[in-house]
Amino acid sequence: MNRPAFKPLQNTSLPRSFRLIRLGRAREHDHPGGASAIRYIIVAPLDAASRIDVEIWKSHREACRVVRQRPAEADQLGHLVHGPGDSWRFHYDVAGTTADETGYHFGNERFRLDEYVSVREADGMHPYRVIAVAPL
Repeated sequence: MNRPAFKPLQNTSLPRSFRLIRLGRAREHDHPGGASAIRYIIVAPLDAASRIDVEIWKSHREACRVVRQRPAEADQLGHLVHGPGDSWRFHYDVAGTTADETGYHFGNERFRLDEYVSVREADGMHPYRVIAVAPL
């Protein structure tokens, strides 16, 4: 089945609070030195405290995207989706081959350089380090 690609983002039409956020797998048992090739790229609006801005997300949902990157696998493209209890998940609706993943307490997390966040993936919870945050 041939699915449509993302509609290109028009950076000039997005609020200035939109950021490109890169997360790299942090140190854990299976990766004592971390694993920068296991990563996510997120496009989302951040507020003054560097948290995901829910109000701006509501009016720009299509622009809030995620790319899941793994070595030797095709990138998975999806959207950042807000849910009940201030929860966030990655919904891979373009290729459709990866189950949704959830950000652990993303509503409270600060997306600043060298901060840590957790993502629940199919094989459990994993730590990630914010390795870059830049304006679009």
